[in-house]
Amino acid sequence: MEFDELQKIWDSQNQRPMYMINEDALHNRIHTKKAKASHITNASEWLLIGVNAGAGGLLLGLTVSKVGSTVFMYLLAGWMLITALAVLVSRIRRLQRENRFDRSLVGELDHAIAMTTYQVRLSQLMRWNNLPIALLVIAGLLEGGKPLWFAFALVLFFILVNFASGWEHRFYQSRKLELETLQRKLQQG
Repeated sequence: MEFDELQKIWDSQNQRPMYMINEDALHNRIHTKKAKASHITNASEWLLIGVNAGAGGLLLGLTVSKVGSTVFMYLLAGWMLITALAVLVSRIRRLQRENRFDRSLVGELDHAIAMTTYQVRLSQLMRWNNLPIALLVIAGLLEGGKPLWFAFALVLFFILVNFASGWEHRFYQSRKLELETLQRKLQQG
């Protein structure tokens, strides 16, 4: 682990602690991790807002202009627009909470953990969000008279999307766990 790399061996022969933390290097490392988490979180939020608002708006426009559109397409467009709005509100709240962290080593670490916790929750919510989207898409296609094999292909597609989003979610969880482990080590000693 990187935290262990930041420790240097102290003279164990003179009864001093075996490890000493290079605080400047640790502070820089935590600051870097926080900046990386902030960048990923911002990119994820804007991507989710843009994709859901764009796709929802386009789908709503196409559905309204097309005669004989299914109710599922209206529901899907509404769901995607609500999702974009929910992520935007969540982003605004997250940004408002960021001022509570000080710029000390402990404050930066707490901020990095809070940001990765937010990212873990966001990725979990978006993973669950795939389920209503998949159901509405498939129901809309079947109601619109599309062939069954096409719906089956979409089911496979959404299963793959769920698998990929699970991988992404576990990635964020491991980053959070790494920061929490570092926090525990610092609190212990």
